[in-house]
Amino acid sequence: MKSIYLDNAATTKIDNEVLKSMKPYLEEFYGNPSSVHIKGQETKKALENARRVIAESINAKSEEIYFTSGGTESNNWALKGLFFKNYPKKNHIVTSKIEHDCVIKTCKWIEKNGGKVTYLDVDKEGFINLKDLEKSLTGKTFLVSLMHANNEIGTLQDIENMGKICKNKGVLFHTDAAQTYTKIPIDVKKMNINLMTINSHKIYGPKGVGVLYIKEGIKIEPLLHGGGHENGLRSGTENVPGIVGFGKAVEISKKINFQKISELRDSLITGILTNIPKTNLNGPVGEKRLPTNVNISFGGAEGEALGAYLENKGVYVSTGSACMSNTNSESHVLKAIGLSGKEQDSSIRFTLGKETKKKEISYVLKVLPGIVEKLRMGEVINN
Repeated sequence: MKSIYLDNAATTKIDNEVLKSMKPYLEEFYGNPSSVHIKGQETKKALENARRVIAESINAKSEEIYFTSGGTESNNWALKGLFFKNYPKKNHIVTSKIEHDCVIKTCKWIEKNGGKVTYLDVDKEGFINLKDLEKSLTGKTFLVSLMHANNEIGTLQDIENMGKICKNKGVLFHTDAAQTYTKIPIDVKKMNINLMTINSHKIYGPKGVGVLYIKEGIKIEPLLHGGGHENGLRSGTENVPGIVGFGKAVEISKKINFQKISELRDSLITGILTNIPKTNLNGPVGEKRLPTNVNISFGGAEGEALGAYLENKGVYVSTGSACMSNTNSESHVLKAIGLSGKEQDSSIRFTLGKETKKKEISYVLKVLPGIVEKLRMGEVINN
C-alpha cells in the first residue's frame, strides 16, 4: 500500500489542473496587474476572472471579494479592521471557545488594546447555543465571529440562524468558512453573512492565497497600507499565479463527490468504534459533521505515538490543528467540549479528501487495532 494521506484539513494536494492553470502566469504572463500596459492587463484580466468565479460560488459580487495571503490574514483583518473602525464607540466582539487559533489570539490582542470579548461555550459535540449568542449581544457589540465548521472535530454550526440573529440585532456577522468552502453550499445573502474567510490550499489550490468577503457598504480599516491595491483596502501586488489557481480550484470543486467522501468517513468511524474498544468519536455524527472529518479518542493510547506508528505504516494523520501541532499545547477545542487531559492526548484527527479510496480506509482499519492494542500494553512497536 502506498502512502495514505488523511490530513486534508491541514492542507490538500494541489490539483494537476490547478497547477497547469498557474504555469503560464509564472512564465509567459508575468506582468504586474496594476500596470496599464498590455503585459499588466493580461494578468489583470486573469485576476478578475478568478474574482468573478469565487464571487459567483457564494452568491456575492466581484467587488466584494478581496484577495489576501490566506485564512490567517483574512481572519485578522476582519476582526482588527472592524475593531479599529468602531473603537471606542463600540468595542465588543462575540466569538466561541472553539474558534481557530488565529481568531482566538486576535481576540486576545483586541482585549489587550481596550476591547471586550465574549467567548461562548459549546456543548459536548461542539455546538453553540443560539440563545446564548442572542443574550451575549449588547449595544457595544460590533462583530460576531463564529466559524462555519470546526477544523478539529468537524462540527457544522447553524450559521444561517446565527446570521439572522445578528441581522436582527444590527450586529455584523463574520464566519471563518475555510473548512466548509466548496464542501457545504454557502450563500452569503441567504445566510446573512457580512464578512467571510476562505482560502485556497484547503480546496486543492496553492498555499498563500485567501479571500475576505466583505459585503458592499461595510466600512473596514486596512491592515496593509501602500499602493492601494484591492480597491484601496489591501495593498501589495497580488499573487496572480496563486489567485488563478484558486479560481481553477473552485471550478473543479464542482466535480468532487462529497457524498462518497461522507460514506468513507462513516465507514472509518464505524470500523474504529466497532473494532477497537475504549474509543470515542469527538464531535457530531451525520449531516451535522463535515464530510471529511473524523476525530477519535483512543483511551489508553497516546495520540502522538499512535500518529507516529501510523506514519511508519504509511498513513499520515494529525493530533489536531496543524497550526498548533508543533507547540505541544493542549487542544482548546477538545477542552471546550469537556475532554480531560488524557482524553485530549489520546485523540487523532483523520481528514479525508477527494483522492481517498475505500481500500485505503480498509487498510487503516486493518493496521490500526494492532497498533492501539500494543500501545495500550506499553509495547515498543518495531517497523
